[in-house]
Amino acid sequence: MDKCPNCVSTSMDKHVFHQQEVEQCQVCNGIWLEAGELNDALSVADNGHSKVVLEEALGEMLGASERHCHVCDTKLFRYYLMSGFEVEVEACPSCSGVWLDKDELEKVTHSPAIAKALLELDKPTQKRTWLFQFLSQMPVEYNLKPKQTPWAMYSLVFLNLLFFVSYAFGFIDDSYAFDNFAVHPDQVSHGQQLWTLISHMFMHAGVMHLLGNMYFLYIIGDNLEDALGHGKFIFYYTLCGLAAVAAQTLANTSSFIPVVGASGAIAGLFGMYLLWFRHASLTVMIIVYQKKVSPTIFFGLWLLINILGLYLSDDSEGGVAYWAHIGGFIAGIAIGMAFKKQVLAANPLLAVLNSQEVKVKR
Repeated sequence: MDKCPNCVSTSMDKHVFHQQEVEQCQVCNGIWLEAGELNDALSVADNGHSKVVLEEALGEMLGASERHCHVCDTKLFRYYLMSGFEVEVEACPSCSGVWLDKDELEKVTHSPAIAKALLELDKPTQKRTWLFQFLSQMPVEYNLKPKQTPWAMYSLVFLNLLFFVSYAFGFIDDSYAFDNFAVHPDQVSHGQQLWTLISHMFMHAGVMHLLGNMYFLYIIGDNLEDALGHGKFIFYYTLCGLAAVAAQTLANTSSFIPVVGASGAIAGLFGMYLLWFRHASLTVMIIVYQKKVSPTIFFGLWLLINILGLYLSDDSEGGVAYWAHIGGFIAGIAIGMAFKKQVLAANPLLAVLNSQEVKVKR
């Protein structure tokens, strides 16, 4: 019986890999695929592609391997699976067979979907994206389109717009609205007007405050809702909003300045997005130069600006609720860390996109 290329065990046995009968080592669980079997297996796997041609188009050759071919004993060569997806596989230059280690199987299975995803994620900035950011000072997001309609996110946007229109256009007196639906730390800290802990998330101080928050909710909320589901998305959004207003209130329990806005809850979404969507990109504008950066860099800069703002601001004058931003962000990071394994397990493609082997062009 032929030996395993990895552990030189002779315990190779028949195994079905996506409807293809291949040979698997009973010790290390790696598999050997003869010429054509990898393409055939990936063509029937649940990866959104039915005609996969991968064996003939492997990525960069990395040099000779220490392993030998399971069939003809020729020294194998190491390759990246494809450009932008640096999973190492080994192929025989003589018989064209391919060896996959156990920890590569899931990643290789999703490789056709990764190739398609990279076409979206690697798109360069364009004149229209530059013009949009130059005029609006808002970032452009590069991420995959969600698989389901983000009804929860749309509902939040609608409710925020509805609340704003109600008092901005005189349907409700704005003084009454801010007195009864904004958070007043001096009252909430004494157990009064506790309903405002929720209602303040749907109020905004002005048009630009509203539009800025709704834009960020729109560009990152759809992907988070897709990963979490509608109910959990609403729950974690609300939880982050509560953590944000708690931080702002505890920072100055005697403040009579009203706290309004969805930014604390949205800051929580930033924290989750940073941990679960490392493959995404957001743009920054450096004077007139637009640059794609990772979520880590983008939200790291955002956090730094908020810390500096907190240090330089005077709480007695009102303005930006920096403690709410920071508190919401920390809550989002905590939720992101606590549930990352669960979220990635429920979203296999997202899990592979989070791996270090995926290299996004920025």
